[in-house]
Parts: sequence; C-alpha cells; structure tokens
Amino acid sequence: MGGNTGQLGIHTCKSLAEDDHFDPVEPPKRPTSNLIMHSMAMLGREFCYAVEAAYVTPVLLSVGLPKSLYSTVWLLSPILGFLLQPVGGSASDNCQARWGRRRPYILTLGIMMLLGMALYLNGDAVVSALIADPRRKRIWAITITMIGVVFFDFAADFIDGPIKAYLFDVCSYEDKERGLHYHAFFTGFGGALGYLLGAIDWAHLEIGRVLGSEFQVMFFFSALVLTLCFIIHLCSIPEAPLRDVTKDIPPQQAPQDFLLSSDKMYQYGSIEKAKNGYVNPELALQGEKTPNPSKQISKTMTMTSLLRVLMNMPSHYLCLCISHFIGWTAFLSNMLFFTDFMGQIVYHGDPYSAHNSTEFLIYERGVEVGCWGLCINSVFSSLYSYFQKPLVSYIGLKGLYFTGYLLFGLGTGFIGLFPNVYSTLALCTMFGVMSSTLYTVPFNLIAKYHCEEQEKRQQARGGSLDSGERGQGLDCAVLTCMVQLAQILVGGGLGFLVNKAGSVIVVITASALALIGCCFVALFVRYVD
Repeated sequence: MGGNTGQLGIHTCKSLAEDDHFDPVEPPKRPTSNLIMHSMAMLGREFCYAVEAAYVTPVLLSVGLPKSLYSTVWLLSPILGFLLQPVGGSASDNCQARWGRRRPYILTLGIMMLLGMALYLNGDAVVSALIADPRRKRIWAITITMIGVVFFDFAADFIDGPIKAYLFDVCSYEDKERGLHYHAFFTGFGGALGYLLGAIDWAHLEIGRVLGSEFQVMFFFSALVLTLCFIIHLCSIPEAPLRDVTKDIPPQQAPQDFLLSSDKMYQYGSIEKAKNGYVNPELALQGEKTPNPSKQISKTMTMTSLLRVLMNMPSHYLCLCISHFIGWTAFLSNMLFFTDFMGQIVYHGDPYSAHNSTEFLIYERGVEVGCWGLCINSVFSSLYSYFQKPLVSYIGLKGLYFTGYLLFGLGTGFIGLFPNVYSTLALCTMFGVMSSTLYTVPFNLIAKYHCEEQEKRQQARGGSLDSGERGQGLDCAVLTCMVQLAQILVGGGLGFLVNKAGSVIVVITASALALIGCCFVALFVRYVD
C-alpha cells in the first residue's frame, strides 16, 4: 500500500489523456485493420507453439534427457503459470507504465518466449562449441534445454491473458466479439503454418546447410515470425497510461476531500476512448456517493486480497472457469497423445522396438500422419472461427459452446472406437471446432459479464454499489489459469493411464470429458442476452 492519503493506503489512477468531465459514451469503433493487427500476436504465439510441438521432443531426446525428468519439464511451467497468472493479471490492472497497462507485460512475455526458444533450439549447439568434456557437455545441454522449454511454455501460456485484457480495454463490445473471432482465425492459421514448416526436411536444403541444422532453421523462422507479429500487435491500438493521482494531492487535503473530487478520474483504456470522453461509470459514481471508499477505489493488490477476490468470485464466473477447465482437459488429453495414438493404435507400430525394425518405422509413419492430422485441426480451427460470427446470430453463444463440446466428444469417441487412418484424419476437423470454441466463447462471455456489470453500475447512479476489486486483467488471467490446471492434471495423471492401458484410453477419456462438458455448459454456465 502506498500514496499520501493517510492510513487508508489507497492508490487511485486516472488517464493522462484528458482532464475534463464527460458523460459516459461507447468507445470508438475499431477498423478491421486494427483488429487484424491486434490478432497478429496470436499468429506468432501459435506458430511458435507448433514448432515446439514438432521439435521439443526430438531436442530433448538428442541431448539425452533422462525419462525421470520428462514429467518435471512438462509440469513445472503450468504449475508456475497457475500460481502466478492471477497475480500478474491483477498487477497489470494497476500498471502505470507510460504506454499502457497490458503492453509492458506482453512485451516482457514475448521476450521470454524468444529467449526460451533460443535456449531449447540452440542450447545444445552452443554448449557443444564451448565445452569439450562429454559429461559436462551433456549436463549443461540438458540444463539449458530444460530451462528453455520451461521459459517458453510459461511465457506462451501466460501471455494469453494480457492479450485478451488489452483487447477488452480498448474496444467496444461489438469490437471485442470481432476481435476474438480474428484471434481464433489467426491462432489456427499460425498453428497450421508452424506445422507445415516443421514438416519440411530443412537439413537437406541450402538454408539448413548455412545455418547448421533444422533446429537452427526453425529458430530463425520462429524468431522472425514472433518478432514481426508482436511488433505489429503492440502498434495496433494505442493505450492511455494510468497515473497515480494521489501524488497530485496537496498534503493537507484529506482523503474524504479527495473522494469528493473524483470527477477527474477516468477509465483506463485507449487514447481515443479518453479523447472521446469515455468515463468509467464506476469511477463517476464515486463522485456522487461513496458508501465504502476502501472498496470503490482501485487498491494495490496483495496476495491476501487477491485470494479473497478469487474466493469471492461471482458464481457465474466460477461456473465458466469450471467449464473452461473441463474443455481444456479434454482437448489436451487428446492433443498431447494424438501422434502416439496414430502410431500405436491406428498404424499398429511399436515405439519400443529397435530403431531399424519394421515396427518402429511403421510407428514413425503413424506419427508423421498424426502431425498432418494436427495440421488439419489448425486449418479447420481457422476456418470455423471465420464462420462463428454468422453462426452465433442463429444459435447464440450457448449453442456455439454446446456444439463445440458435443462435436469434439463425438469425434474423439468415434476415433477411439473405430481407429482408421482416413476416418481419423477426417474427424480431426472436430478438434478444430473445439479449439476455436475454447479460444472465443469463454472470453466472449467474460466480455458480456463485464458489459452487464457496467450497465448495472450506470443504473445504480445515486444508489449503494459494491464494485469489488476485480478487473478485466484478473478475470482473463483466472480463466487462462484453467489451461495450466488442465495441463497439470493431464501431465500428471494421463501418463500413468497410457502406461497401463495404452493411448486409446486417452482418446476415450477425452470423449467422456467433452460430453460431460456438454451437460455442464448447458446447465450451469450463465449466458447474457
């Protein structure tokens, strides 16, 4: 807690854009070009995710990582993300950087992604050039590669929350909806592009010979795509910074006197919003009646207050988080073991046979075909996101949410019961429906919930209102945390099931969870008209 407001320890921020009082108006409509530029971050992130999916296992095997450390690599980053994402989301809600609340976090996490890729794709080559002793070289190569994987996974998972909060801050509800569809479209496109480039044999091409190996080639393309996409994203829509106005209060002015002058406080958002007079109704109401100042004004979030906010989330937010957790658990259960399922169950190969045996070569062929299935998933996810907007006008968000879970549950169920190469590849389109649904509908509901709460605050003018301490950054971060929680559950539990019952149990489990999710999103998730 800080500031010069006595013992209350209150931080209050306002936009630097304007100092006059305006009536609340809708934020300006964003051109399609701005929303596409904003979505470039999702293309860059998903491209790098696809490269990781294609190359991280070969990299870990090439440096000699012991099997006992595999679970550590895959569980450490989601555990860190699950613990730290709400803290980061809350911190971004109160960030007072000169160029906005979200963009400093996005830039930092983007640099971490780049650093992580540099370490896990180039670490072995750098260590081999610097260290001659084989034993020391192996230890350092394993250490640097593990650090790189954890860095990349943590940053790539974490960054989704600030990106969504950035979109919500600077756009009207209609533009938020359009922006989420563009996000899903470029997410699928980036994944497909990454898988396609990963399928090329770069070692036998000129660029592979120049750069040294296919690992270095993919780092070159990943770094180039990520850097360009994030530069475009960060330049897409300007943000107005926050300023701690308690620094502007004369020492002799009492906190109560300051609260009476709260007509100077504006909602954080884009520069255009401030210039067009967009005022946060919650802050405007404080100038009329402030029944509980300690709750009405944005405070520095401590771990205790953060846990209190999370425990007291409204029930509809909690139900949305549970549905998101079920969906991602089902989706990741299938995706993480899909290539192994293709190799062992569909192609009847054996990954434990000698590497020159027919069974092992058949297994490798199945894995390659499985990669094409993942590429089909990404392409169809991109296409489906394009058709989501006209679909939602007919079936609504509830129908869209229910359909995504239902089609995925039925598709994975048929794959598990009737494993066939061609039918499996065709049903990979259902994976795309699910991924597009998970990237759009839950965040669309978050935007609707916040829009509804804002309308209630406007209608409560002159009445008592408890606005709470949650911001959009915190809510987006908590929702994204469900992805990390799903990763922890899948990484810690399904590996045991695969060892006991084979890859087919994973596909059946994914189908069952998705069908349970169908019932949950239909019965418990609240939808706003």
